[in-house]
Amino acid sequence: MTTVFIISAPSGSGKSTLVASLLAKDPNLRFSVSYTTRAIRGNEKPGEDYVYISPQEFKERAQRGEFLEHAEVFGNCYGTHRSALEQAETDGMDLILDIDVQGARQLKERIPEAVSIFVLAPSREILEQRLRARSEDSEEVIERRLRDAAEEIRNYTQYDYVLVNRRLEESVNTLTAIIKAERVRRIRMEDQIKPILRSFGQDSSWLF
Repeated sequence: MTTVFIISAPSGSGKSTLVASLLAKDPNLRFSVSYTTRAIRGNEKPGEDYVYISPQEFKERAQRGEFLEHAEVFGNCYGTHRSALEQAETDGMDLILDIDVQGARQLKERIPEAVSIFVLAPSREILEQRLRARSEDSEEVIERRLRDAAEEIRNYTQYDYVLVNRRLEESVNTLTAIIKAERVRRIRMEDQIKPILRSFGQDSSWLF
């Protein structure tokens, strides 16, 4: 059974770095590459960071119901294709999604058992420092991202876990612990209780 892990964060909170570190440590995790209408940035690679498509193609795919979730963020569209989950299920992998608050809300409605994690910078000042250090955005965009961050943070109660990203190693360890705990919970329910009950001559089918 595939567990879906949703990670959301205001831009600049260090989410992408955390996800990359997590994937490097856990061979049973697969990253869901989102579709987007925005242009390629910096050293991004098509098919690895995003699947880049035109607004018209995105609209057509959305109308055909190809996306598990999709949302418009800063004037660009982003979506999670159904095939990402289907392939993870086929391969027996868990799936990690890097999506915004809108997309996370949609996905939890479709997959209530998905595990959601909200990542925060320790303060507005640190978030601003991180945004400026990236040297990717104009002053106008940075100010807009900071305003939007305040709105996104208000949604933290919708998530199963909240992680304040102070230090990378500590945050990666915390994320790893969350994933391990969720897997133990899943395995306990599915694989371990049934044979124990059968050993007592009990029918366990009512549990599942």
